Amino acid sequence: MSEISQPVNPKRLVALDALRGFTIAAMVIVNDPGSWSHVYRPLEHAEWNGCTLTDLIFPFFLFIVGVSIALAYSKRMDAGAPKKSLYRKILIRSFNIYALGIFLWLFPQFDFSSIRWVGVLPRIAFVFLACALLFLNTNWKQQIRIGAIILVLYYIIVAYIPVPGFGKPDLSLPEKNWANYLDTLILPGVMWQKTWDPEGILSTFPAIVSGIIGMLIGKLYLTVKDENKRLVWLYFIGFSMFLAGGFWNWFFPINKNIWTSSFVLYTSGLGTMGLATCILVVDMWGYTKWTFLGRVYGANAITSYVLAGVLTLVFYGMKIGGSSLNEHFMSSLTSVGFAPKLVSALYAFIYMLIVFVPALILYRKKIFIRI
Repeated sequence: MSEISQPVNPKRLVALDALRGFTIAAMVIVNDPGSWSHVYRPLEHAEWNGCTLTDLIFPFFLFIVGVSIALAYSKRMDAGAPKKSLYRKILIRSFNIYALGIFLWLFPQFDFSSIRWVGVLPRIAFVFLACALLFLNTNWKQQIRIGAIILVLYYIIVAYIPVPGFGKPDLSLPEKNWANYLDTLILPGVMWQKTWDPEGILSTFPAIVSGIIGMLIGKLYLTVKDENKRLVWLYFIGFSMFLAGGFWNWFFPINKNIWTSSFVLYTSGLGTMGLATCILVVDMWGYTKWTFLGRVYGANAITSYVLAGVLTLVFYGMKIGGSSLNEHFMSSLTSVGFAPKLVSALYAFIYMLIVFVPALILYRKKIFIRI
């Protein structure tokens, strides 16, 4: 991990930086309510099948990871950077992201007897590693084939192949599918849902396809030079994936918990259309002021996410008068008549702004921490 003090490259795709940052800000909000007992439905994950606004956040980020790989590594390859050097940097970055994920899980007790070996940052690390290596060693046609094969094979395995001890998979129940069966059988340590994990082993493969689709969209952005044609293609492809995911949902339910193939297409379609809209408004029309928060968060995305996790020790763990800060906040406002869910959401928004402060300091000082 290193700090690079330099001005922001004016040729950067501002829309992508803003979208990345808003996605991280949204992650902080949904991860840090005032009370988990009082959360608006869109700010919660779907219990099993289905998709809420919160369920869009993580696949959007993986999609953005893929787009960023295409933009960054195309430039480096065009500049003649040796692959050996790129491999080394990819491996180091993947390890750093994974290690940060383990650190956040252990923090602050550091009880090594109950490690969760998977999670949000570990999945980002795996997706980045797989996609970056694919980008350096395959062309866009091969990437389409690989992505399609993964999605189809995953569908066949999870929806049709009998699960030992259960028989035919039942996608209406968490326990009766291969993704969760393999987690129980193979995955060491602690799992988020005790017997299975939403960032488990098998579901990481379709998650990689979310990154592959991002790479393909990034390649399209670089290839189509005409801004209007590029925008048409982005909206067309995005809407097509969105429809395909919705159609596949009839046979293979949209489900973030096991990252179903329909979920990949559905969310990637929305991500592509979201990026296209940001490009239209920010990079083509020049409306950039409203993106300031996103650009600040996006400049140090992983750092901001880690910082949000570390600061929970103060804003959720520290006791003052027998209660934590979030508990004081909840009781103070609900006691004068404010709705608990509103207070909880307000605390999450304020916490996101608190995390924004150190991110802004780094941004102002032109310090961009590359993990």
